[in-house]
Amino acid sequence: MKKPLAAFADAAAQLSAMTMNFQPPSFLVEGAQDRLLLLLNHVLMQEPAAIARLQRQQHRTVQIVWRDLSLSCRITPAGLLERVSVQTDPDLSLHISQSSPMALLQTLTQGDKPAMQVQGDVMLAADVNWLVDHVRWDLEEDLSRLLGDAFAHQCVAMGRKIFNAVRPS
Repeated sequence: MKKPLAAFADAAAQLSAMTMNFQPPSFLVEGAQDRLLLLLNHVLMQEPAAIARLQRQQHRTVQIVWRDLSLSCRITPAGLLERVSVQTDPDLSLHISQSSPMALLQTLTQGDKPAMQVQGDVMLAADVNWLVDHVRWDLEEDLSRLLGDAFAHQCVAMGRKIFNAVRPS
């Protein structure tokens, strides 16, 4: 028996197949990267241990490559991330192997790490791996600051129900 929103998941998979060769304009990519780094820095600022680990790696560069998209960032002295122009020789390079956007999203939402090739500094790679394993965004806490505790809890609970209904079994 299919889940109630299985048709939505099927449609999303078809959309994913149609967009495999779509290349968004560079200003949209750069804007999305800036927003992503703002979110990552927000999450990092809530974890003093993460900031301390990154401060030890200040001025190091990390490049993440997926399909035709690339994000290069440098670790600031404050232990945060800033976007930099594409580096020809970053300190750490992560090439994500998963080509399907939906499969990648599914892997990430299940809390798994996507298959990737890692090249570069081993200590920096270990610190990045620690961040991925230990730093989590407390969305409910952030929502509660804006909406109040009760409503934030209801929003997150509803989001989990929707996610579980759409997720393939």
